[in-house]
Amino acid sequence: MWSSIALLAATKPIRIIAMPDILHFEFMRNAFLAAILSSVACGIIGAYVVVRRLGFISGGIAHTAFGGIGLSYYLGLNPLAGIIPFSLAAAIGIGLLSRKAKIAEDTAIGAFWAAGMSVGVILIGLTPGYAPNLFSYLFGNILTVPNSDLQLILLLDLLIIAVVWLFDKEFVAISFDEEYARISGLKTLALDLLMLCLIALTVVIMVRIVGIVMVIALLTIPAAIARSFSQSLYRMMATGILLAGLFSIAGLWLSWIFNLASGATIILVAALVFLVNALLRAGKSRQTAY
Repeated sequence: MWSSIALLAATKPIRIIAMPDILHFEFMRNAFLAAILSSVACGIIGAYVVVRRLGFISGGIAHTAFGGIGLSYYLGLNPLAGIIPFSLAAAIGIGLLSRKAKIAEDTAIGAFWAAGMSVGVILIGLTPGYAPNLFSYLFGNILTVPNSDLQLILLLDLLIIAVVWLFDKEFVAISFDEEYARISGLKTLALDLLMLCLIALTVVIMVRIVGIVMVIALLTIPAAIARSFSQSLYRMMATGILLAGLFSIAGLWLSWIFNLASGATIILVAALVFLVNALLRAGKSRQTAY
């Protein structure tokens, strides 16, 4: 048994390094900045996603964005340049199909999900040579975030904050009582599409952090935990931002120490905290019942 443990330690070395020491590396500084910046969009939009139960739509938008990655590789562009239009098109398409064409929402999501992934696979197959860094867009690699992507994430954060601030009351209305908002004269379809577009932009941010496959988790888990501690939507957003940042930084640090995949480690940290919170709440409810 001890020989097996020694072999594991040799193949997966554990690097016990203090946090300040890690920040001596530029790529780690970029990774921590990306974690902090992405948590802003994640906390704000995640609150709407959880309250309105839009998690499945978020996953559909994220997987449709794979078509944008394929298009970018085929045209020789930065993959994020393709993800943005594909994500926005998916958000608007799913919203219009489910609300105007009277198609079931899960059917529209499934159609866009499959079509986006198929387009991505075909275009990548048609691209000469090997597609570099493709794995990082599927499962995330926060350690490879360049300065240009940090600037884009900051710009998208500011755009999301500005739109949420401008349409604050309208978003609250459709989040808690969409039928009443419609009767009150609000243009609920336009507001729905705008919110879906904000989710799409958040997906663009999160793709570089945890990848297309695990976007749903980081969008929903921090907000779901925050909801159990918050009495208002705004406190839920603030708590969600804090939790998303803590999960990202803790996961990043643990992935460095144990030489693990950063995106998967971030999600695992978030999932474990979510499970512990759920168990504690279940135990508290049982004690209250007795």
